[in-house]
Amino acid sequence: MLITELKSTETLRAQLKGKVFVLNCHGCREIRFPEHEADAFQAELTAEGVVTGIFTTEYICNDENLAVILKPHAAAIEAADTIAVFSCGVGVQTVAAMYPAKRVVACCDTYALPGYQGVTPLEVDCKQCGECFLNLTGGICPLTACSKSLVNGQCGGAKNGKCEVSPDKDCAWQKIQERLASQGRLEEMKQQSVQLRDYSKINFKVIN
Repeated sequence: MLITELKSTETLRAQLKGKVFVLNCHGCREIRFPEHEADAFQAELTAEGVVTGIFTTEYICNDENLAVILKPHAAAIEAADTIAVFSCGVGVQTVAAMYPAKRVVACCDTYALPGYQGVTPLEVDCKQCGECFLNLTGGICPLTACSKSLVNGQCGGAKNGKCEVSPDKDCAWQKIQERLASQGRLEEMKQQSVQLRDYSKINFKVIN
């Protein structure tokens, strides 16, 4: 089950750089998915001539299946500077892992809701915190990948790239830094403001 909400157009336009490939996930959307709002925003981008392609499918959290069904769209994805993903955080992380050299943008915020999310258990998870940080961290979630859920950089306790809390786990923030460096976005990370979590967004969201 899923409740997602489209990020503000101002936020999205600040993140979408250059040519854009749009990927929509219509899998876990039993409760609410901003389909009409997303379609309207994508129509605006198309009219502006920045869209290289739009593809809608289900359950992009299944990475093996996603790799197969995206093959016909390889040229459109290659031509894009940004992949705009309209899904929960699991889908965004799955796409970001498949295309580590691309800017992958989370276009939605996901809200906490009881029930199973996704169809394929993966190494990534979505905290459903109502304010997705993936656009700031290269598609690697600092809340679920970091043992301390730090949103403003690493704690300094990692050794040899491993977490001090879970020594068998990679340091999430080192992975974030390496991902952003490979995309030439380190300066962007340095310039972003301090992130303060709004814990009121974690509570169940009531949909009228």
